Amino acid sequence: MDKAGRSTETAYQLSKASAELKRDMESILLSDQAKDAGTSATPRKLGGLGSWITTNVVDAGAAPMTEAMLNEAVLKAYTEGGEPTMMLVSPANKQVFSTFPGIAEQRYAAPKTGQTKIVGAADVYMSDFGTLSVVPDRFLGDDVAYVLDPSMASVAYLRPFKSTKLAKTGDSEKTMMNVEFTLVVNNELAHAAITNIA
Repeated sequence: MDKAGRSTETAYQLSKASAELKRDMESILLSDQAKDAGTSATPRKLGGLGSWITTNVVDAGAAPMTEAMLNEAVLKAYTEGGEPTMMLVSPANKQVFSTFPGIAEQRYAAPKTGQTKIVGAADVYMSDFGTLSVVPDRFLGDDVAYVLDPSMASVAYLRPFKSTKLAKTGDSEKTMMNVEFTLVVNNELAHAAITNIA
């Protein structure tokens, strides 16, 4: 068969499986899963971001996220030596962030040609200690937001992405995709979390 838009079905399926594996990685990296060294009978597990950030925590007290909470989190991370430049939020909290005071005061002139745009979102926050890029992540829970210093966290690979052909069964082709990775937090104090958000 001549597949429209793809060279081979195998390459297409591997591409889909790779994207699924990356989504799984992102989900577990942002979780609060505790690290586990494992045993001969159980696999080892990485510690998710939520399990790392324990010092600079702002408890929202089951209330919606506010600008005051964000400022407190940034202050905590900065005071401990961090240089936070990113705020990671769920899609719902991104919409809450866009309602913080300041966005409503912005005005834009209507263009002479074309349609006028209404700006109802904000992507950058200017704090007393630097600029934060506000990044929504669909895998992050609505009950937490992170203020991060990206220079102090990374993903390390023991075994990078690899696909291995397995034994054939009849006409079917089987391929195993695997990766072994962990979250590296160079300095837990450089980050902050807002937890218990309503």
